[in-house]
Amino acid sequence: MNCARILVALCATGFCVSAAAQPYPARPVRIVVPFAAGSATDTVARVMGQNLSEVLGQPFVIDNRAGANGAIGAELAAKATPDGYTLFMSTNTPSAANPSLMKHINYDPVKDFAPITRIGTIPFVLVVHPSVPAKSVRELIELAKQQPGKLTFGSGSSGSMLPGFMLQQMAGIVLNHVPYKSIPPALTDAIGGQITMVFADLVTGTPQIKSGKVRALGVTSQKRAVLLPEVPAIAETLPGFELIAWFALFTNAQARDDIPARLNAESAKILARPDVRDRFAVMGIEVAPTTRAELAAFVKSEIAKWARLTKAAGMLPE
Repeated sequence: MNCARILVALCATGFCVSAAAQPYPARPVRIVVPFAAGSATDTVARVMGQNLSEVLGQPFVIDNRAGANGAIGAELAAKATPDGYTLFMSTNTPSAANPSLMKHINYDPVKDFAPITRIGTIPFVLVVHPSVPAKSVRELIELAKQQPGKLTFGSGSSGSMLPGFMLQQMAGIVLNHVPYKSIPPALTDAIGGQITMVFADLVTGTPQIKSGKVRALGVTSQKRAVLLPEVPAIAETLPGFELIAWFALFTNAQARDDIPARLNAESAKILARPDVRDRFAVMGIEVAPTTRAELAAFVKSEIAKWARLTKAAGMLPE
């Protein structure tokens, strides 16, 4: 009996180990991050990747693919080989906002991805260069009314762009929007005085605030952030103003179902650990894990929510 016949015989008697039965992961796993290194999403991915690597015994390698409001990374992850070895660390931008903000995207945030778990949530903080005379949101609004269209705000994602449009709509002012590929370069230009302001996530914004390189005027959560208790909520000046960003982990929709199920279980254990929760807390991130079904429902609700918000803010798809 030749080798081929032996293999057939073994498989027929149940001794053949199929690909589906192979342990996961058996080799390094890639986590696609749709924003630049140093961004909040990148930081979250590295924390989760390090811990998953320790638990599962394989490297979890970060692959930063910034650009197009996260759509470049999302498309890459959506079209990757559906073997569970490409994960996607997403946010509200590529997974909820882009369908309303972009005329055409080459991925479907619902159909193309299998949910694993939400990681956590974080507000943004409005910061300005120290030379800007406004010391509060109210003073910034007054300054903008005196100089219509002259004050600039940078953004590096939909989550950091929408607050600027919301501020304009709710305060009755006109700002000049300057888009960036990610929040860190927008913050760099705010520090350098090239732009007036930026809505930065707490991960990237807080160190610059503490060092005095930028001045914080308000946070986008309804209440003040624990990390910056001295900074008012923008809602204290503009009631109802709120925008919270979130982070979530996905894989390709066609991956073996046991893979996202195992990653959900392991992630839940990791996110329940006090040391991990504390590490996220010092970055201003509130840990908020979900089941896979909860994340699937959450994404659909967020897509509808962002459609309402962008319409109310007068933003048109580009």
